[in-house]
Amino acid sequence: MLQQLICQNLKLEEIKKSTVSSNRSHQILGVVSGIIVLLGGMVACNSSPDTSQQQRSLDDLRAQVRQLTDQVEQLKQEQSAPAALLNRYRNSIGYIYGVYHVGFGKQPPQMKTRVSGTGFLVGDGLLATNRHVAEPWYGDSDAKALMDRGATATLESLVVFFPNSPKPLRLLPGSVSKTSDLAILRIEDSNVAGALTVLPLAPTPGPAGQLVMVLGYPLGTQGLVAKSPSGVYERLAYRQNDMDTVSKLAAMSLIRPSTTYGHLGDVVGDKIVYDAPSAHGGSGGPVLNSKGEVIGVNFAYMDGFSGSTLGISVDSLRPLLSLVEATGNNTLNRSQALGPALEQPHSVF
Repeated sequence: MLQQLICQNLKLEEIKKSTVSSNRSHQILGVVSGIIVLLGGMVACNSSPDTSQQQRSLDDLRAQVRQLTDQVEQLKQEQSAPAALLNRYRNSIGYIYGVYHVGFGKQPPQMKTRVSGTGFLVGDGLLATNRHVAEPWYGDSDAKALMDRGATATLESLVVFFPNSPKPLRLLPGSVSKTSDLAILRIEDSNVAGALTVLPLAPTPGPAGQLVMVLGYPLGTQGLVAKSPSGVYERLAYRQNDMDTVSKLAAMSLIRPSTTYGHLGDVVGDKIVYDAPSAHGGSGGPVLNSKGEVIGVNFAYMDGFSGSTLGISVDSLRPLLSLVEATGNNTLNRSQALGPALEQPHSVF
């Protein structure tokens, strides 16, 4: 059943990629056809007696040809961007795994939950993700009900696995946003992370309609197991210990982020809306433009409408990163960081 569900998701992803590629190919053909028509017009102008009006027409046609040629080059770059960006940043996209519990004092925990998500490098030993990944009780109605009665939420562990790295790295507090589902964590062993590429932040989210790419680990450990080689899948598919499973995958260099692409549909306040699909486990992944710049952080989707995935705008991430870099430590104490959970009329991954 798990394999069937994953295969369906992967097929949808392939259809999405094929559609984007086909649309780009049609755009390129359209632009090339325009260039041919304009070149024909230039030939016609050159075959007529030379007058000042005809010279101006010829200059206009040449300018249009240059403009269309630039558009062809831009479309070619956008078409090849996903593969180039994936190769450039793949190793800087980490899989976050942790366990937390909520309980009263020395009593046994009332609830104990595993959490998975995505994070990406934004600075020296700094990992950007969602607040509901860094503090997984954030937005959890069951945890909130217990905490309103005086219970305490405790992270038992929170680590990150990077591709091609066999061992997990422990994550330490950095800072969380009071207004958005964003957090920046510190990587305990920054020497390992120091060899990886930091993802650049875009100056703005940019205009609607642009091509976007989302990297992450949708479906978490299940997704990683499902796309592993058949022999590995048979050994790991039914294990109950996720940490042990992820460690075995890491030892075989099978921590590999998935990629989906689509288009930016809208920018509304601190949120961006796009049609690149994702799922739980993809929370905290970067949303990139065609230049490879981060325009947002993946965090949720709208129930009942597969065409709208939601991210937090880079405009909200940048000041949080500046704050962490300037202070060098956690700027919010635990009680300040928790605050009231935001109302979320959508599904958080």
